[in-house]
Amino acid sequence: MNKQLAVLALSSIVAGVAHAQAASGGLPLTANVSLTTNYKYRGQDQGNNKPALQGGFDWSSGGFYLGNWNSSIGFTNSGLEMDFYGGYKGQLAPNAGFDVGVLQYYYPQKDKVIDFNVTEIYGAVSYSLLTAKLSYTASKDYFGLGEAFQLANGGPRPKGRGTVYFDLAANHEIAKGLTLNAHAGWTRLADDLRDVGFEDYADYKLGVTYDAGSGFALAGAVVGATKRDFWGDVNKPRLILTITKSM
Repeated sequence: MNKQLAVLALSSIVAGVAHAQAASGGLPLTANVSLTTNYKYRGQDQGNNKPALQGGFDWSSGGFYLGNWNSSIGFTNSGLEMDFYGGYKGQLAPNAGFDVGVLQYYYPQKDKVIDFNVTEIYGAVSYSLLTAKLSYTASKDYFGLGEAFQLANGGPRPKGRGTVYFDLAANHEIAKGLTLNAHAGWTRLADDLRDVGFEDYADYKLGVTYDAGSGFALAGAVVGATKRDFWGDVNKPRLILTITKSM
């Protein structure tokens, strides 16, 4: 699948879910589509510092949820990332909640050299405007780092299982329709990956989101990560602008 077909497929998926929701008259489905100037994940560029089309859908009922999110990317021959997730959300107190689930990152590729697919288990707690989340890599590798090292150096493949990601986020409405967004994260790689030289790093985000009405939202944020001396310019801080339509 080339990049143009991947983008067309993404648009079709989101449009189809929105149509199904409208036709069902109350089915617990929501959909969203976004255009962003750059896709960063955990502070690292995913699309070669180029605009990305993104979107997905969510189903929820009684605290349980399932969803799919997709984005154009720049490091595979398909140009597509597809995320599938499911879990359960609940309330601990009037201003406190929890969220547990499983997330599968899937990268469709033709004649792939490196398998970037990853499975994570996550848990989060929230209180007022703060959310703390921990993600644990349950799959054998972490976004192909171990396989890439093995291909370049030979020998046994370092395992990525056990990599953890800590995420602390805060969202606070500072004016009607205008929300301040702040985030700090830390990637702690599995011991095998650290032993062969890969370095842990922190990432950050500071920005605002404006609710423009009719399901439209405008966002701007500075996003980046540390350890650029090791990871390179993919960790460089960038100003990212995004427009989103929710349905």
